[in-house]
Amino acid sequence: MNKEKFQNKYRISSIRAQWWDYGWNGAYFITICTQDRKHYFGEIQNNKMILSAAGIIADLLWHQIPTHHKNVELGDFVVMPNHIHGILIIDKKSNNIDLDFANDANIVQTGHALSQHALSLQNPGSQRFQNIGKNTISSIVGSYKSAVTKHANRLGYPHQWQKLFYDNIIRNNNDYQRISDYIVSNPENWTKDKFKTENKSK
Repeated sequence: MNKEKFQNKYRISSIRAQWWDYGWNGAYFITICTQDRKHYFGEIQNNKMILSAAGIIADLLWHQIPTHHKNVELGDFVVMPNHIHGILIIDKKSNNIDLDFANDANIVQTGHALSQHALSLQNPGSQRFQNIGKNTISSIVGSYKSAVTKHANRLGYPHQWQKLFYDNIIRNNNDYQRISDYIVSNPENWTKDKFKTENKSK
């Protein structure tokens, strides 16, 4: 999604509240970590991410999200040794939310536990992606996590997600650009990353 498309389209006026529906149009910064921050997805070498087999699966299946979820687009995305960062954009053409921009509003980070139904999908199933109810951030992330787990398990690659994931509602163009830059530069900034741990996957 280019910056022009983002301009004046996803406008959110308030910090996260009970009234906010995570199926509404918007751009969301998603972070999902592995269980115990283990390095299932590969390692950083010379400031570049070298994907393991499980990391390749995590990368490929993220890029398939729009195929399995209607009205979803992808912003920048990166697989790191023990987590992924990505931008998900819900763009329902017939149901745009038109709220006022918040000037210099803080991005709100929340931790979501998937529903019990979503957690049950961590076991291998017959479909690559399994949709959970309506198209919400929780259902999209839940089906993605399930798909990665299923295929990693099927191929015998060690992998386990933590139960929570984290999201930020992206509130304006400056925040969108800042987050995109953060995602793209994440591998070269690994030594300063708050998610950095020693490799505990071996």
